[in-house]
Amino acid sequence: MMRAYKILCFLPVILIALAFGGCSDPNAIVDKNTGIDNHNWSYVNQVKYDVKIDNEKIPYNLYFNLRVTGDYKYSNIFILMHENGPGVKNDVNRYEFKLANADGEWLGVGSGNLYSYQMMFRANYMFPAKGVYHFAIEQNMRDNPLHEVSDVGLRVEKAQ
Repeated sequence: MMRAYKILCFLPVILIALAFGGCSDPNAIVDKNTGIDNHNWSYVNQVKYDVKIDNEKIPYNLYFNLRVTGDYKYSNIFILMHENGPGVKNDVNRYEFKLANADGEWLGVGSGNLYSYQMMFRANYMFPAKGVYHFAIEQNMRDNPLHEVSDVGLRVEKAQ
């Protein structure tokens, strides 16, 4: 009787672990988001990620992840993407991403008052060498801090 009770208690835990383990994307090297304190993203608050590349001979797609509230007052966002790593020293690129149509309709996926985006900034990118690459994402808008930014992130996946 006690053994059956223990099995029943741990069954939900096992099922949840299997469900989350089965949902992982085999092509994703990194897919992480970082919450922005009080939804106020300042210039000095760079969001940083390390990406370990084991195979430099295959192409990768790189995405900027963003979540804003419905009160975000712009239809776009400018960011600076900093990259350092083997064969890449202090590479900084500026990107603009469109978040809404001219009529104010959000282009992201909405849930409640949050809109999520995953926007590609490099397609079929070949890293120069194996190793760990360091990415830092910096907001590059006129407002400092930039209000109503909930989360910022990075996704690196093997190109298909």
